[in-house]
Amino acid sequence: MNIYYSGMEKLTEKQLKVLRYIEDRLERNDAPSQREIALHFGLAQNAIYQLISYLRKKGYLADYAGHRRIALSQAYLGQRSPRGIPVVGRVAAGAPILAEENIDGYIDLKQFVRPAADAFILKVRGDSMIDAGILDGDLVVVEPASQIGNGQIAVGFVNGEVTVKRIYIQQDRVVFEPANKSGAYKSMNVEKNNETVRIIGKVTGCIRKL
Repeated sequence: MNIYYSGMEKLTEKQLKVLRYIEDRLERNDAPSQREIALHFGLAQNAIYQLISYLRKKGYLADYAGHRRIALSQAYLGQRSPRGIPVVGRVAAGAPILAEENIDGYIDLKQFVRPAADAFILKVRGDSMIDAGILDGDLVVVEPASQIGNGQIAVGFVNGEVTVKRIYIQQDRVVFEPANKSGAYKSMNVEKNNETVRIIGKVTGCIRKL
């Protein structure tokens, strides 16, 4: 995973997620402790300590005199721009969904909603979800999650392709169900232990350009 600021070292996907979470908390004037970051990501505090150390070494974070000791560095503040949430276009095979080659641009939604720190926007292709109000060309806001509630509209990775469907988790399989009664779309039933299947996240909003 690459970060897009000139003159600064690239970040891994995990480092970028931690940085975004810290930024989100700092924007709310609520600097997180390392313990809080560890709880949010479900990681050991030692792992978070290492990640924060890398972010400091790479110039993104600076020591802060307060008791929480987390702040964005002046170098990073001078480089970053209000890019907003990354918009993912066609996903390159084998690459993480937020890899640089997948990102078409950024949209700032903070004046309308407060998305999760690691949220992204996905371009919808096709009309398989029109009965759920999601049209071809719409942009859906996705909150990353490996598990979702049954029947939620979510983004999944199946057979090398990213798809937006209503997803049902059954005992031995995962069902990807379209929402277009007038179309010829059929549900996809995939074995639960199939390595080609992965839940990427739940859809939390839809944007349509008029």
